[in-house]
Amino acid sequence: GKMAQDMTEKELLKMELDQLKKEVKNERQMVSKTGKEIKEYIESMSGEDPLLKGIPEDKNPFKEKGGCTIS
Repeated sequence: GKMAQDMTEKELLKMELDQLKKEVKNERQMVSKTGKEIKEYIESMSGEDPLLKGIPEDKNPFKEKGGCTIS
């Protein structure tokens, strides 16, 4: 496809219209309801969340091997 800056206004509007046609089919719910559900889900999964509980040193694939000594 073309980059947005290379498109005519008509092409941009058509692209936006196509996107809106897709989005209008999405089922909508009140944030007051879904927010509570999301919060409950996050709290129920928090025990498994590596960002909250950390990664054991021996299981961390990004841990640097070895080190450096400055003398």
